[in-house]
Amino acid sequence: MTLRETSPIAATVYRGEAIENTHIAHVAVVQADGRLLYSFGDPSRITLARSAAKPAQALAVLETGALERFGFDETDLALMCASHSSEPRHIERARQMLAKAQVSEADLRCGAHPPLSDAVYVDWLKRDFKPDAVCSNCSGKHAGMLAGARSIGAAISGYELPEHPLQVRVKHTVADVCDLPDDAVQWSIDGCNLPTPAFALDRLARLFAKLAAAEDETSASSAASSSIAPRTGALARIYRAMAAHPEWVAGEGRFCTALMRAFDGALIGKVGADGSYAIGVRASRQTAQLGADGALGIAVKVEDGNIGVLYATVAELLARLDIGSPEQRAQLSGFRALPMFNTMGIEIGHLAFSLALEAHPRREA
Repeated sequence: MTLRETSPIAATVYRGEAIENTHIAHVAVVQADGRLLYSFGDPSRITLARSAAKPAQALAVLETGALERFGFDETDLALMCASHSSEPRHIERARQMLAKAQVSEADLRCGAHPPLSDAVYVDWLKRDFKPDAVCSNCSGKHAGMLAGARSIGAAISGYELPEHPLQVRVKHTVADVCDLPDDAVQWSIDGCNLPTPAFALDRLARLFAKLAAAEDETSASSAASSSIAPRTGALARIYRAMAAHPEWVAGEGRFCTALMRAFDGALIGKVGADGSYAIGVRASRQTAQLGADGALGIAVKVEDGNIGVLYATVAELLARLDIGSPEQRAQLSGFRALPMFNTMGIEIGHLAFSLALEAHPRREA
């Protein structure tokens, strides 16, 4: 049987009363120790995390000491985790990071592409602007990788190659933070020319639950910060950078920025190309009501890679899990409803969900 025949449909697009498209998706909801709480579809589906893995890649760079050595601040760290919109501030910040690391734009091994922001694209067309590598939505990650290579004394040439000492380090860090042996992670090449990992969807949720749990732990132990493990402190630092600077993680009008602004530090979220998304939710009364012992991680994969359906599904899940307040979730209504209008502005279709989450009760020892 094919995947479509065996996997449940998560969302259906109707044009009038007729079904136009159906979308298969997989969902994993876990607590920080990896225990699966809720699922839809296949929570173990091997998933290319793509840019949703950027916080783990940034962790590897952070642990080289590069941020301290080159004077990177929390905004720089947020940009390292970003799929930014190539707004002028993003491009200028990436250039500043390169200057701090004493490398040049010519050292970047990411290519140029149209921006992720429609507004930026219109501006570029009007100005006949030709982007270069620093305009890539991944330029912050690449600037961080160059700084990481310098920090460990490795050559900057070939920093993007799987066998480069920095990428070997990144691979180990990604596997380790997901509680996997190195050989349990599959690696491919991302659109930006860096290695990108693939692992079970619930491990992506686990990564983001760990980020949120680390922030919970450091916040609770602020008076005794020396007792915090270095890895926990690094994960919390990444969480805080993303939560405090959501405009640097994506950009104006983008889902990641809108999500983190709406929830004001209570969660972080990151998209990955071709339909993956991950959220880390700090512990709260609501996470406890869901059965979580502490922080929560949510990961989603939409099989056909439809980004609009992905964002709508994530917003729908937050509502079904009762994460945040109705007022916070309402700020995502434009992404969740996904209305369909024709060229005359007449609404001619809608998106409907069939996300029946399966609960996974705790097994007694």
